[in-house]
Amino acid sequence: MTDLEKHVNQPGRAKLVKKVREKIKELGITYIYFQFISVTGRVVGKGIPADHWERTAEKGFQLVYGSTANLFLDRHNNYIGYGPEAMELVGIPDPETFVQLPWDKRIGRVFCTCFRNREEKENPGGHLTSDCRGNLRIFMDEFQKKHGLELRVGTEPEMMWLTKNQDGTPTGQGFSKPFCYHIDQFESLRPVFMKVIEYSNAMGLDMIQGDHEDAPGQLELNWTFDNVLRNADRLSTYRQICAQVAREHGLIACFMTKPFMGVSASGCHTNMSLWKGGKVSVNKLGHKSLPGVEEVFSYVSGGKNTFMPDTKRHANARQNRFTVYRRYYETFACFNCDWIFYSKFLSKVMGSRFLGTSVC
Repeated sequence: MTDLEKHVNQPGRAKLVKKVREKIKELGITYIYFQFISVTGRVVGKGIPADHWERTAEKGFQLVYGSTANLFLDRHNNYIGYGPEAMELVGIPDPETFVQLPWDKRIGRVFCTCFRNREEKENPGGHLTSDCRGNLRIFMDEFQKKHGLELRVGTEPEMMWLTKNQDGTPTGQGFSKPFCYHIDQFESLRPVFMKVIEYSNAMGLDMIQGDHEDAPGQLELNWTFDNVLRNADRLSTYRQICAQVAREHGLIACFMTKPFMGVSASGCHTNMSLWKGGKVSVNKLGHKSLPGVEEVFSYVSGGKNTFMPDTKRHANARQNRFTVYRRYYETFACFNCDWIFYSKFLSKVMGSRFLGTSVC
């Protein structure tokens, strides 16, 4: 049996496929985005009418292998990764990721896993090694099986809301002033971030806090941490949400590290912890009827945090995070460790705003 066949026939999947059909009928969805993540983080895929859900759930859809590299060319005008003679990948939807788009409720979205073509001479139907999301799940499952530990992740995505000219080109300016943590600057973007929060709530993101950062138009909005795969899906979903809200407000949702000089860049602190045990439960986020399958609104909690030493001495219902920063010439560097009892994840974070990166 090929990797593709194992994936389609895994225990419980047929029941999930039926649950998606029930949601399609309940929500009146007529069209579905079947999407996966390219190696540069872009969301790519195909749109297919909802009438073909069952067939696509079993057979999948096909796209050229190069779509995992955005079908871009290198400096020599050759396709990156795969040539034009290469076969097409097979995308198989993961029904546990199905949710309605809140800005157009006729449309649903589902993440997919990519496989080699069924007719390949070598490893037909095998996992496609350029499928970064599929690789993440494989690594997560193998790590948990080998070590008995689950990796949970909480991300802090910074991004900038930029203005644009009437012709759609960037003005090179952020919407607000570069005053870090100022409520007045945060308030100036209230219609924007409240719409982001509304859409996030509808797509399973349990939003927990936000603030204005220290660059023009730079906001950071956070959601509850979870296992590494679901958090990665939510990070990609968050970027799609921001792109839609930007269209609605005539702005540019910029996730570039440093779109202009002279101010701090954007980073994404990634807080990681290793756990034993825990319980997965559904957080309805105030919805009487969920606009997607339960798994999209599921979060893992509890268990034993094993990532850092001596956690018993610092036991707290909300797990600890330790990171203290000192600002030196536009940089943030971790210079000390301390225990702080307000965060839900535990990690040591070293970030460089000058480079616009976060390393954990």
